[in-house]
Amino acid sequence: MFLFLIQDKDNKSSVSDLLKSEVDKALQSENGHLDLYLRFLLGLSLESSQTILRDLMTQTGRSSDSKQEIVEYIKMKIRENLSPEKSINLFHCLNELNDHSLVQEVQSYVNRGDESSLSGVSLSPAQWSALVFVLLNSEEKLDEFNLRSYDRSDECLLRLLPVIKASRKADLFNCSIGSEGCVALTSALRSNPSHLTELNLNYNNPGDSGVKQLSDLLKDPQCKLQKLHLSLCSIGSEGCVALTSALRSNPSHLTELNLNGNNPGDSGVKQLSDLLKDPQCKLQKLL
Repeated sequence: MFLFLIQDKDNKSSVSDLLKSEVDKALQSENGHLDLYLRFLLGLSLESSQTILRDLMTQTGRSSDSKQEIVEYIKMKIRENLSPEKSINLFHCLNELNDHSLVQEVQSYVNRGDESSLSGVSLSPAQWSALVFVLLNSEEKLDEFNLRSYDRSDECLLRLLPVIKASRKADLFNCSIGSEGCVALTSALRSNPSHLTELNLNYNNPGDSGVKQLSDLLKDPQCKLQKLHLSLCSIGSEGCVALTSALRSNPSHLTELNLNGNNPGDSGVKQLSDLLKDPQCKLQKLL
């Protein structure tokens, strides 16, 4: 592997070309199995690492030029609006190269510490990715995530899904989340469902279609949701039937369910009433 970093005397850009190629390969990987390899390779490309490995390689050209070239290439890839997971890996790569410029662009907002610091702020895709990276690597434990601290929209929800997945409690109260946002949320939680124990979706508009997606999540035996708040969420009888069916198939975790302000109809009410009679049902609070 060390030989990858040896520059050709007749081609000073060979190292940069090689590293760019490895960045592209890592981005094409569906399961991320090249992520750590890429970070390690970029760390070895630094002049400080090459000094330590002086006896193992021949170095020509200016490594500082190669470093800056690959830094700019990685930033260009981040600006292409990649998936959050791929962007996070590229920020780890920038860390390996000791470049923190994109992170510093959003760090000042995060450091303010008040809930309105990022509300209404227009961020570029690269800045959104930087924000996710900062939040995930914060020294503060991600016990509770409040979407209103950033922006009340489906777009913001989609951008910050990795942070929600890493939190214990997600407060998405009155954040204009529709069925599309609910589908994306449940899909993300299904890929790593063990963290979140409380989800507040009160005063949103997932409707029956979004609630059916949530119901599929509740059926997952790995789902650990204990409290689910769905007050005033445009839920009808179909959504209520889907919820009760899910809780019958996996009744061991949910202890609190809030359905105030919805329209379950007679069939939905009957389904909920029958659920409460089930001795396996662990619901302690149904509103």
